[in-house]
Amino acid sequence: MVKAIRMHRIGGPEVMEYVDVELAQPGPGEVLVRHKACGLNFIDVYFRTGLYPQPLPAGLGMEGAGIVEVVGEGVDVVRVGDRVAYAGRPVGAYAEARIMPVDNLVCLPDSIDFDTAAAMMLQGLTVQYLFHRTFPLKGGETILFHAAAGGVGLIACQWARAIGVNMIGTVGSDEKGELAKAHGCAHVINYNKENFVQRVREITDGKGVPVVYDSIGKDTFIGSLDCLSPLGMMVSFGNASGPVPAFTLNELASRGSLFITRPSLMSHTAKRADLEQMAAHLFSMVESGKVKIDIRQRYPLSEVAQAHRDLESRKTTGSTLLIP
Repeated sequence: MVKAIRMHRIGGPEVMEYVDVELAQPGPGEVLVRHKACGLNFIDVYFRTGLYPQPLPAGLGMEGAGIVEVVGEGVDVVRVGDRVAYAGRPVGAYAEARIMPVDNLVCLPDSIDFDTAAAMMLQGLTVQYLFHRTFPLKGGETILFHAAAGGVGLIACQWARAIGVNMIGTVGSDEKGELAKAHGCAHVINYNKENFVQRVREITDGKGVPVVYDSIGKDTFIGSLDCLSPLGMMVSFGNASGPVPAFTLNELASRGSLFITRPSLMSHTAKRADLEQMAAHLFSMVESGKVKIDIRQRYPLSEVAQAHRDLESRKTTGSTLLIP
């Protein structure tokens, strides 16, 4: 038996139960991973509240790092004792141990510890595909990135600086603004004090930006469109404030033939070769010191409800871990 989080209904943090779960033996192509740390991400809230539906009862969590304890038939990518990490489906990372498809795992370099790995896989791979696959940045661009002091945001600040990109970041407080600046954000906008659309236009001399990366959703969507230059790209990759409201395609045409996309990490890592390439890029950025994973909160797995409350109330910054 292992301890794990299970939910039998959707709702608030209280629906998550800390229970005993019996694990079967890994089947063909599967391994048993004993977690050393699990990542906390806003996508977990989407599953908990039912915004992203899944059959119930269900687990939660999409990111973890640990040691392979048992391997199933036909597994040759990893061996017992290997240090591994993952991000993505199947949901269920909030657990002391779990069965995982081996194709979702990557082996960790010795230089990257378990806490760092569990805090960076989903968020770091997200920045990798946003900057190099969704809208490939070449260096020299000025971009807008919302929630710059969050886990994804702080990685994006550093990554942008490393590749020569001028990043404008939005934050909810002056303290978060200082944190984003310390991590490489070139311009910070406190959206509780300033109109971010107006400030972006001022910073760019009225030109706007070629791309906006927006994980906030409802509260920032139209404003984000207004920050784009003609033929710009709106990248909506999250819904922290709620789903994006319905809009007509004329909203894109009237602002200068804009493009829009709603990418997901799972689409980008669906092919094993792409996952390995993206993970290698992320690992190299971390090993080089260009990107440092800033873990600012740790909670025991049994206190996951408080972790969710703090995340949803925007009390957290940087990356957050759950420790089994």
